[in-house]
Amino acid sequence: MTTPPLWTVAPMAEAMRAERRNTLPASVTGISIDSRTIGPGEAFFAIAGDRHDGHAFVAAALDKGAGLAVVAADKLAGLPADAPLLVVADVLEGLRDLARAARARSTAKIAAITGSVGKTSTKEALRLALRADGETHASTASFNNHWGVPLSLARMPETARYGVFEIGMNHAGEITPLTRLVRPHVAVVTAVEPVHLEFFNGLDGIADAKAEIFLGIEPGGAAVINRDNPYFARLKRRATQAGIGTVIGFGEHARAQARLIRCVPQPDGSMVEADILGARVDYRIGAPGRHFVLNSLAVLAATSLLGGDLALGALALAQQTPPPGRGVRTPIDVPGGTALLIDESYNANPTSMRAALALLGDTPLGPRGRRIAVLGDMLELGPAGADLHRELAAPIATHAIDLVFCAGPLMAALWEALPAERRGAYAPTAEDLEAELAGALRGGDAVMVKGSHGSRMGPIVKSLVRRYSPQGKARDGIPAQG
Repeated sequence: MTTPPLWTVAPMAEAMRAERRNTLPASVTGISIDSRTIGPGEAFFAIAGDRHDGHAFVAAALDKGAGLAVVAADKLAGLPADAPLLVVADVLEGLRDLARAARARSTAKIAAITGSVGKTSTKEALRLALRADGETHASTASFNNHWGVPLSLARMPETARYGVFEIGMNHAGEITPLTRLVRPHVAVVTAVEPVHLEFFNGLDGIADAKAEIFLGIEPGGAAVINRDNPYFARLKRRATQAGIGTVIGFGEHARAQARLIRCVPQPDGSMVEADILGARVDYRIGAPGRHFVLNSLAVLAATSLLGGDLALGALALAQQTPPPGRGVRTPIDVPGGTALLIDESYNANPTSMRAALALLGDTPLGPRGRRIAVLGDMLELGPAGADLHRELAAPIATHAIDLVFCAGPLMAALWEALPAERRGAYAPTAEDLEAELAGALRGGDAVMVKGSHGSRMGPIVKSLVRRYSPQGKARDGIPAQG
């Protein structure tokens, strides 16, 4: 089956004010910035990143079947003379120009999502809900920064009925140009929490930075804000100041327009009863955790505001699964039976850490099983970092976590605050902790691994899967246990 074109080259070149070099295809099937994964007929944008300059990989991209490359005029000297090229002054700015053209040609209803926690999972849930009603385009993975947002927007097909974009930040002023690029009809703010505190004077500054998303909303658009969050009033005021007339609160609050009525947790999801903009909706979420339940209220409110089918959207949430590193569950064969590995290693902050501990506390155990938390440093918390780690001792006790393994200099503060009976092991790095943890596991355990991306907890998960899961043993040629 032939892949339909994403862009014809003539309007693409015109949008970027690009000079055409050599023989170019009539169209491209997609857009990529990674020569390793580029598909046949795609356009390769040679972006200069922090570590690598994409111009060094133009030849490799073309050898793998790229239809053309978008390059900077001052980098032509090092490129193949006969390469099919679109030449621009700056490649990243050219990508932004193409993103503007994608937005201008689209008739899709657009949602943008930001927040300190839950952006990616909420984006994926909204993708599911809207896809049940029509063609839906959404950001890939967590493409939410200065290059990820324009890349995601430039990839939006002209035929899409809905678009869903994630917008992130770690400094004030980052969201403004991105939301003005996306121009959403609905903007969702999942929460304001102590994340990236290192770059702000306090939570007020984080709230104001998140509120920048309202500056790009299309006339007649709406804001969907967490009604349970202490910063709801501040965010609502910012939305009103931006000229937004429709502000919807979601959560458990009595005055939330998208309100949780009842939630029944299950091992692999939750049954939910909610009031969404005056409509009573019963549905199932296929991912376990109360945080998924609460954010589903925002998802269904946004679905309704965008003109999607609320009933179909609610039904689709049964297909929701945790994104990689955000709660994926894998049975592993350990001494004495089967344990459950919960992978929360993608990232961490005080709020998501508490949510993960609560989820671990609700996880059923096997006979003689224990709840084990394996925790790495939460980064970018500034001077409050040690205190915020130490304070995790309270939810660990509340949720009856049996053993805690800690890795990293900041987690040393938590380790010191734990009672002796809850101490599993401490190590300065995740790598140093791995052997201690592997030797401690037994059948019936539920073990959850979480930390900021920079704390390198992901390799612990991969190591346990390689060592103990049937799939990992099969890859390594080890006979699976009967």
